[in-house]
Amino acid sequence: MQKPLAWATDIHLDHCDANVIAEFATQIRATGAQVLCLTGDLAESQNLVDYLHSLAEMIQMPIYFVLGNHDYYHGSIASVRKTLADLQIPALHWLPHTGPVELGAKVCLIGHDGWSDGQHGDFSRSTIRLKDYRLIEELAQAGQAGLLAQLQALGAESAAWFRARLPEVLAHYQQVYLLMHPPPFREACLYGTEIADDNWAPHFICKAVGDLLLELMPQFPQTQLTVLAGHTHNPCDIQILANLRVQVGKAEYGAPALAGLFDIF
Repeated sequence: MQKPLAWATDIHLDHCDANVIAEFATQIRATGAQVLCLTGDLAESQNLVDYLHSLAEMIQMPIYFVLGNHDYYHGSIASVRKTLADLQIPALHWLPHTGPVELGAKVCLIGHDGWSDGQHGDFSRSTIRLKDYRLIEELAQAGQAGLLAQLQALGAESAAWFRARLPEVLAHYQQVYLLMHPPPFREACLYGTEIADDNWAPHFICKAVGDLLLELMPQFPQTQLTVLAGHTHNPCDIQILANLRVQVGKAEYGAPALAGLFDIF
């Protein structure tokens, strides 16, 4: 029996009026999907839960999600995470708190927010300064001197979370969907059709998770892993290994849209 999984990313609902959100909900319902997966940048800290709750009521299906950098804006990582860990809305499932989710006898969903960890490109010489570094409490407090260490710690945290859970999942399922916000490989981080250069790459890739996936996937050749990510707003679909595929969803401010639909058996 097919159980379609709908996927969207970087929907930035705080940039949308009510009619646009309603149209997005209609689009999701029209797919016939039974679950919606979201890979971050959903709103901002002060309105994140309200937007997600409203969307869940409109589409009437479970939402499994990870957070992106924008979801922490005007707040702190610690406070937003606590809010979601304490959340008591049955339709909303923050995957780092929920843990792996069985979608079918052979299919599993797993996810962690991830973080662009400054390990690709040249962070020290990059002229890019994301709003993250001013609008997220922990990053603003780190200052320029401590920012890279803070980003690397966040990327390492995500990789450690996956390391503790992913091997068991890969051993027991034939198809695994892994949700995260930034892509885990430079090849999947595009600006237009070009791979991100040394100026942009430090801010848009989680190398720590990519390194872990390159280590683990050859050990489980029977399992197909599909990474669903966002952050770049530029679509990409790339086969990294025979059993490791990365898809990055297209996104546009003010125009949330379906990024993919997958049949779950």
